Amino acid sequence: MASPADQKILGINAVRSALTNDPANVTLLELSGDRGDKRSKELEALARKVGVAVARVGRRELDQHGRGHQGAVAHYRGAEPLTEAALLSDLAELENPLVLLLDHLEDPRNFGACLRSAAAAEADAVIYPKDRAVGLTPAARKTAAGGADLLRLAQVVNLNRTVDALKEAGFWVVGTAADAPQTLYELDLRGPTVLVLGSEGRGMKRLLRERCDHLARIPISSKMESLNVSVAAALMLFEARRQRDAVG
Repeated sequence: MASPADQKILGINAVRSALTNDPANVTLLELSGDRGDKRSKELEALARKVGVAVARVGRRELDQHGRGHQGAVAHYRGAEPLTEAALLSDLAELENPLVLLLDHLEDPRNFGACLRSAAAAEADAVIYPKDRAVGLTPAARKTAAGGADLLRLAQVVNLNRTVDALKEAGFWVVGTAADAPQTLYELDLRGPTVLVLGSEGRGMKRLLRERCDHLARIPISSKMESLNVSVAAALMLFEARRQRDAVG
């Protein structure tokens, strides 16, 4: 993963989000040389409005940054992900936090889709491991469509230890499992909650599963084995949001 000083954000929506939500850390906007493209013109106007330098470059130069740039690449001086200690300190200041924890996801598009859903559901943070898992790559940022800029992101060394610390801080930890005795919709998700999703194909690791206060299944057709992890994350997050909104 790129260092915080030289991250690249690819794609129209992701670039627009960075310019809107965190322009101070966008150091340069590279756009394709086609000045007649409406979306390109809008991005250029937005960049100049917030004081970000714009360079018109050839398609070949943009291609060097990665696929799927859609003619727009932002050079981004992003912050480091939060540490466990910094995350716990931040969450302690919130009234009723909702957190998503991702256990070793490997596909950047799945990771990005989870971030997008977490931001849309107004979750407060997303936790993911430092090793053997995808990070905030350009592909993940693009799929997140700006969600990465709206969340506290915490990259931790040991998920089990982090879960233990969150439980000590008063969080209920809810994991997904196809063999769980109760469904997601039978649980009370209104208090401080950590929603845990396992990795693609393998699910949650045993020690993490054992730390969950509750396991819940998402009811689906018996003709289907499972849901994509990003779809499962969205269902869990929005059920938690529905319950919280119902309380008022």
